[in-house]
Amino acid sequence: MPKQIVISKLGGPEVLNYQEYSLPKIIKDNEVRIRHTAIGLNYIDTYHRSGIYPLPSELPVCLGMEATGEIIEIGNKVKNFKIGDRVAYATPPIGAYCEIRDFPEEKLIAIPDFLKDDEVASILLQGMTVEYLFERLYKIKNKEFILFHAAAGGVGLIACQWARSIGCKMIGTVSTKEKAALAKKNGCEYTINYKEENVSDKIMEITNNKGVPVVYDGVGKDTFDESIKSLSTRGLMVSFGQSSGMVEMLDMHKTFNPKSLFYTRPSLMGYTLNREELLNCSNKLFEKINSGDIKPNIYKKFKLNEAAKAHKLLQSRESSGSIILEP
Repeated sequence: MPKQIVISKLGGPEVLNYQEYSLPKIIKDNEVRIRHTAIGLNYIDTYHRSGIYPLPSELPVCLGMEATGEIIEIGNKVKNFKIGDRVAYATPPIGAYCEIRDFPEEKLIAIPDFLKDDEVASILLQGMTVEYLFERLYKIKNKEFILFHAAAGGVGLIACQWARSIGCKMIGTVSTKEKAALAKKNGCEYTINYKEENVSDKIMEITNNKGVPVVYDGVGKDTFDESIKSLSTRGLMVSFGQSSGMVEMLDMHKTFNPKSLFYTRPSLMGYTLNREELLNCSNKLFEKINSGDIKPNIYKKFKLNEAAKAHKLLQSRESSGSIILEP
């Protein structure tokens, strides 16, 4: 029987259980059956596990939103894929932490020939996140300063490369000299070590007291105040994650009114609402990879039964790049 990782209660990495499961005997008409080859680990998985984000169904639940694999069976009405196709996904329904699963055809992406399965699993969700952040939510510009927190993380390193390809002067926050060097190697124009320097003071120094027009903040509670201070008048605060925890209650008038700031709390799902948006988003990412502007960066691989170790590493904020699980 195939194996999967499930949670029967909310909590820390210790609630992740490795167990056998059975598959439906009949595949739904518009779904395909995929044998996974690589599974992407993302911070949203920890939010589902801990309860920060509500789960879509009652417990027990199999976690995970990103994986690659080979189609081994297809439903009666599937038109765009066939048995043997290499495919990937980075959207709900969750349930990627498993060896084999059924998945809707409309949310599947064909893997280009020039990419390996594990490369796609390491970059698809994070890369599509950067695409909508930089290309559609706010269109970053050549020679423009922006601030991006956690520049040496999985999303951050892709952001560094994407910004460099456009000529945008990305300022990234990091926690060590090693991470600063890695971020700069990937295209970050400036780095700020938030453990040694005041972020907003450095931003004002770099921008001649103008501030930045946009801040991309996936850290949350620990960086929110400095993000607000770093923005220019009518700047945009993009809060797309909370690896340090949720931002506590705040005074909207006191926080946003003095500089007439804008605020948004986006998600990848909100920017891939239909198949056209999904394919446009993934194709833009694949174009960047094919041109050499973006390079996949696998930091570490774990076996599926080591998911708890992988979650601990991800939440330690010590990784630089992507973490994947191997079925």
